[in-house]
Amino acid sequence: MRLRTTYYALFDLLSVTAVFLGLLTLKLEPLWYLFQKYFYSFFLFMGIWFFISVISKKYRLFQITDQLEIISRILLCNLFVLGIATTLMYLIRIDFYSRAIVLGTIVIVTALELVLSMFDYFIRTAIIEPPDVIATPSTRKRQLLREVFTQRLLERKSPVQKAREDAVLVEIDQDAFEFVFRYAPIESAETLVISTTSGFNIDMQMSDEFEAIVNLKRINDIRYVNKFFESANRKLCDGGLFIDYVETKNLRKKRILAKFPPVLNYMAYSVDFVIKRIFPKFLLTKGLYFFLTRGQNRVFTKAETFGRLYSCGFEIVDEKQISKHLFFIARKVSEPFYPENPTYGPLIKLKRVGKNGKMINVYKLRTMHPYAEYLQEYIYMKEGLQEGGKFKDDFRVSTLGRIFRMFWIDELPMLINLLKGELKLVGVRPLSKHYFSLYTLEHQERRVKYKPGLVPPFYADNPKTLEDIMASEQKYFDAYDKHPLFTDFRYFFKAIFNIVFKKSRSN
Repeated sequence: MRLRTTYYALFDLLSVTAVFLGLLTLKLEPLWYLFQKYFYSFFLFMGIWFFISVISKKYRLFQITDQLEIISRILLCNLFVLGIATTLMYLIRIDFYSRAIVLGTIVIVTALELVLSMFDYFIRTAIIEPPDVIATPSTRKRQLLREVFTQRLLERKSPVQKAREDAVLVEIDQDAFEFVFRYAPIESAETLVISTTSGFNIDMQMSDEFEAIVNLKRINDIRYVNKFFESANRKLCDGGLFIDYVETKNLRKKRILAKFPPVLNYMAYSVDFVIKRIFPKFLLTKGLYFFLTRGQNRVFTKAETFGRLYSCGFEIVDEKQISKHLFFIARKVSEPFYPENPTYGPLIKLKRVGKNGKMINVYKLRTMHPYAEYLQEYIYMKEGLQEGGKFKDDFRVSTLGRIFRMFWIDELPMLINLLKGELKLVGVRPLSKHYFSLYTLEHQERRVKYKPGLVPPFYADNPKTLEDIMASEQKYFDAYDKHPLFTDFRYFFKAIFNIVFKKSRSN
């Protein structure tokens, strides 16, 4: 490995030297004169180039199997060199020094590195290397644990079961094995154990009544995630379990920040965030994202993962973080919802209960992770409600979403509903079906008689519990029945006063 790293470093430094000299030949002065002129500055540049390349581990690209990570590391490293070189040129202010040669050297060598690294990547991924027969301390420890685990259950195992366990333990470690197969007996013919990123491999199974499906590939590498979940749903009996795992956004962030040295790690995470989190959300960049990544190594939040599962007819039974991944046990409870227009972009339409119980589409800016709208019941059952009637510890809300909610930016698109006549300026909140179901039947029947509004009575009365919220709305209804315009006028200005001067918030 060290020898290979040395070869990479020598080739890289020779490439920089060759390109630098090649660009010098474009000048009209003799080459020997120019090289003397640039001698000290060139070696300073080479020192910076080598130092940044070493600390960013650019000479160990042969250890990386993620195509996008290879590209990101080269670009980040060379951009950092460009920034340092540019800063030094302006600080030292050497009049004869050519900025074009520095920029040209960096651009050409970067292009050369990208081409050669991709060539090396495709060669490495096309060759199946034999397993390393030399046991490291970590592999010896894992092997010992496996032997102990195997010996403990030896009396109860058939040869087929032992073979299946050995195959599974190649894919996941022992902790994950014990968690997963506590729910799905590995020896059962009704448990389908697969390691795939394609729903085709599930659809082609002869049986349609599996009691459990265990997939040993993380969902980050599945291109059509919902289709995959739907395939699992079709092959499970009612109440059957689907088991898989995911590297969540937060776990991915920790891994990237730990992988690179300080400063470079946040630069790497920023590039990863733009490509993996922003590109897929916009129509113009979505195609470029899938072209670069081929749908592999995608970033999923916990909220999006569970939300997709719920939209595909599952509910979460158990979850556990093991070996830097989140494993989940999901039970089939219904057929998939097959949403016509699943929300993924910044502007969303949410189904809400309007006047006379009619469902309306309320426009808002996204404050939650994609598919989080399917998790209301999950959040309520797991965490309950906090003071003010909002869901407690709601991990569905993004960081940017919390800022939007703090200043009501997310509610600006609701002006569209106001213009359409589906909402009025003052009125009770438009609620989702699940939250609406938490109210008493008597309150539900009265609530649907009134048109929802942008400014709810909540900000006028500041209720603390769900019962207080219903009482506040009943009080508003009673006043509105007597004096509609005066009541809305009074509630509007009282709410504005509480928001501005008493910092009233709904969290």
